[in-house]
Amino acid sequence: MLYIGCHLTSSKGYENMAKEAISIKANTLQFFTRNPRGGKAKAIDPEDAARYRETAEANHFGKIVAHAPYTLNPCSAEKKTREFAYMAMKDDLERMEYVPGNYYNFHPGSHVGQGIETGIEMIAAMLNEILTPEQTTIVLLETMAGKGSEVGGRFEELAAIIDKVSLKDKIGVCLDTCHVHDAGYDIVNDLDGVLEEFDSIVGLEKLKAIHINDSKNPCGARKDRHAKIGEGYIGKEAFARILKHPKLQGLPCVLETPQETLAGYGEEIKMLKEMCE
Repeated sequence: MLYIGCHLTSSKGYENMAKEAISIKANTLQFFTRNPRGGKAKAIDPEDAARYRETAEANHFGKIVAHAPYTLNPCSAEKKTREFAYMAMKDDLERMEYVPGNYYNFHPGSHVGQGIETGIEMIAAMLNEILTPEQTTIVLLETMAGKGSEVGGRFEELAAIIDKVSLKDKIGVCLDTCHVHDAGYDIVNDLDGVLEEFDSIVGLEKLKAIHINDSKNPCGARKDRHAKIGEGYIGKEAFARILKHPKLQGLPCVLETPQETLAGYGEEIKMLKEMCE
């Protein structure tokens, strides 16, 4: 089963997001849990969440992805920033239980000069404080492009975080195609090799979702600039191989390309589905 969707605005509620997804023939979606630059989250309407669950089930949606704010950095050198990361993730995971059994994705963080080992320790420590056996949401570490002091630009860094997390069944990975490409993983010419490397280091069973983004920069640039599908260095043929790869079936694939309208995402979804026929 192919699950393709895009990033939608959550301000109008879950049911509205489901309706927007259906209007562009998407069967999964992603949304920010709060303002992407941080701040307080909008109150959840339980009835709206219930209507979303009914709509999603009736339309055979795959698992959806909630995205943490970009400012969430559990390995910051600043105590105030780390405290916000803890507060936001803990609150977000409690709120996610209104739509149980889905995914919560976050950028692992930037160690800002403290060193990669310190960053990994701090990220894992926060996860061990927050994750609970009762939660139904799986938290996803996003693969990063490796710019600056980002943690997560190498598969080994993600594996090191997971290794230190106690509740391993509550943690997974979201693979961003632009990020891994920019980090130097050649998904254009050696997709099988990249997936084999991921499997040997992290384990493909931990790969739960994919961000479908082309890249404005060549492989290994460590830039992280998304492009529309087919307008970057990854290209349509590579995306067709990704979406049709037998080891990636059933995963929610979310577009984060620079579109100005919902209709633009609809055209990309249509194109991706046609590529897979």
